[in-house]
Amino acid sequence: MAQWVGYMVSIKCADDTAYQGEISAATTSQIALTKAFCNGIPCPSNEVTIRANEIEELKLIDKHLSSPPQRSTITIAKPIAKRAGRTQSTSDVANAASKHTNLNGSHSKSKPIDIEPKTTNYSFNESSSFKNGTPVRREKSKGKWSKGWKDEECFGSPLDHKINKDFDFEKNLALFDKQAIWDEINNSQKPDVIKNADSKKPAKYRHDENVIASTPASYRQIIVPKQDFCEYVTDDGLIIPSISRSLRKKLWEVADRVGLTWDKRVELFGRAAAEISVQLLGGGHRLNPHNSHQFPTVVVLCGPHKQGAMGINAARQLASHGVHTIVYVVSSEVAVIKKELALYVLTKNPVIYSVTNLPNFADLIIVALCEDTESPKSYPDLCDWASRNRASILALDPPSVGIPGIAPKFSLLPVLPLPHSSKNGKLYLCNLGFPLEIFNEVGIKYKSPFGPKFVIPLHPKDD
Repeated sequence: MAQWVGYMVSIKCADDTAYQGEISAATTSQIALTKAFCNGIPCPSNEVTIRANEIEELKLIDKHLSSPPQRSTITIAKPIAKRAGRTQSTSDVANAASKHTNLNGSHSKSKPIDIEPKTTNYSFNESSSFKNGTPVRREKSKGKWSKGWKDEECFGSPLDHKINKDFDFEKNLALFDKQAIWDEINNSQKPDVIKNADSKKPAKYRHDENVIASTPASYRQIIVPKQDFCEYVTDDGLIIPSISRSLRKKLWEVADRVGLTWDKRVELFGRAAAEISVQLLGGGHRLNPHNSHQFPTVVVLCGPHKQGAMGINAARQLASHGVHTIVYVVSSEVAVIKKELALYVLTKNPVIYSVTNLPNFADLIIVALCEDTESPKSYPDLCDWASRNRASILALDPPSVGIPGIAPKFSLLPVLPLPHSSKNGKLYLCNLGFPLEIFNEVGIKYKSPFGPKFVIPLHPKDD
């Protein structure tokens, strides 16, 4: 086993431990390694002994040289011209391998030449030379540097021909039409009269430039008898004037007389409330049949009047979309409340009469507690619950002065708005399908501002 001493070896043990090192001693029962590494980490001891029964795999790498190799002298006999797939380094290595001789004169096997990057200083004997770090060759016969060697190395073949023909400047200058350039310059220098006339020409716009003025246009297509109140504007720039309570009352009376009764109006208003509620809840992201475990919960607070009946109607229409609704009713003794409540009970969603039974969490709160009066009624217990819940609040036709103790984020209004306070949040206007004759009878010049939508937002008009 002594013939393996000095070889580099890689050993894999049965416990998946890997050793690398130089064999210092070897017997049939064990192997001793020096300069050993265990799993790529140098071993703390100078020598490691491994028993034969622990070895699972053994690979001999190479015999370790006791002394580092010394620099050898390379004589380049004849460089080979560059060709596809062959470089200068490969030809040099080939010649060096055939003439690789140690300094002591003994012949050894050819080994790879270490090429250090970014190094231009080379050590050669007197028979070869470098010029500016680039090897050149001598001609065999004269021993002088060949002129075409660099071209041969760079282009693959020497450039024997020379460019003796001088560049003809006059001939090429004649190809330049100077007169046409002067004419163009002279034509660009027009008199001031012509320049002023050109400046009055309409400007040309690119396809991505806005031709319309930046300020939004305003259109007034609704005129009321008295415009002493505030005005609103839609996203399209249409001006919506506010009306008084007395004018609004006349609208309801004319609508009842011509057949657009309360039963029809409450259904349209409930549908508009359900539409805006669905959008506030997240639309199709929440109301998805494949996402039924995350369907939202809506709590509707209803007073004992027509506004409360609107809230119950909206809850019934939301329930038809799969929304879990909870209706709180202050009192169910009013006729309009009884009628809507009877339909809502058929949805199998709960109706509660006590504030303590309200849930601790809701995705949306719809408030239909107060009628439009100068001093609306207050509900302190409901106000405390709504403030603790922190859900968005949508008010249905709230009083113009606001709801005492409750600050809705959104408010839905029918037909034409009253002059609402900023306490009612962002205003939305819904279409109840009133014919033009109803507006004409109360003295309102009306043209529908809704366009393709059923509910439109209103913004305060800046004076």
